[in-house]
Amino acid sequence: MPTDPGHAEPAPGQPEPPAHPEAPADASRAGAPADAPRPEADADALPADRRRADAVRNRARIVAAARDALAGAAPGEELRLNAVAKAAGVGQGTLYRHFATREELLAEVHRQDVAELVDEADTLLAAYSPVEALGRWFDRLTAYARVKRGVLAALEPRAWNALTARSHGTLTEAIERLLAAGRADGSIRADVDARDVMVLIAYLSRLEESEWPTRARHLLDVLLNGLRTRP
Repeated sequence: MPTDPGHAEPAPGQPEPPAHPEAPADASRAGAPADAPRPEADADALPADRRRADAVRNRARIVAAARDALAGAAPGEELRLNAVAKAAGVGQGTLYRHFATREELLAEVHRQDVAELVDEADTLLAAYSPVEALGRWFDRLTAYARVKRGVLAALEPRAWNALTARSHGTLTEAIERLLAAGRADGSIRADVDARDVMVLIAYLSRLEESEWPTRARHLLDVLLNGLRTRP
């Protein structure tokens, strides 16, 4: 099992801790919440479909907890897997069954964020005018970029290069759909393409953490205004 930096080794002469120290005791104990995670032995006794449903739910909780931790982390703060497991309401053993390494967990956070961001482009275009859809998509992009900063800061360059290479194409396609809708109704300039926008939004990675609350969305508004056609 990988070792988490937040997990202290036992002092010499002390007994080894249990394999999953924060795994809860029997959920039937007095006072335990009804939805408390089940101990490993009980989980093995569950029907296969129940085990699969629990596994899907636990995986989603772990990814959501990791995303929240990255979004709220201070610059340079390391993602602690034991803290993620605790926030997700699962034991460390459960976390490691889904994600054997920190890098696997970070990659899944990034993959899901990109997928949701790409899907959001079509959802917004179905509900709003192209310019408003693009503005709302930029709102979503701001949240994505902040988490992405935490992911990339925690990975080795080789790993994050592979991640960004895979996501770049799908994000470009989503932006192109938003721009194409605006070109079609005359609200977005015809001389701008998705590559132009990708280059311009790359500045988000250059912002200092202290600048993020005031500059990130403001600069995207400047970009949006520059993409509009003029009367």
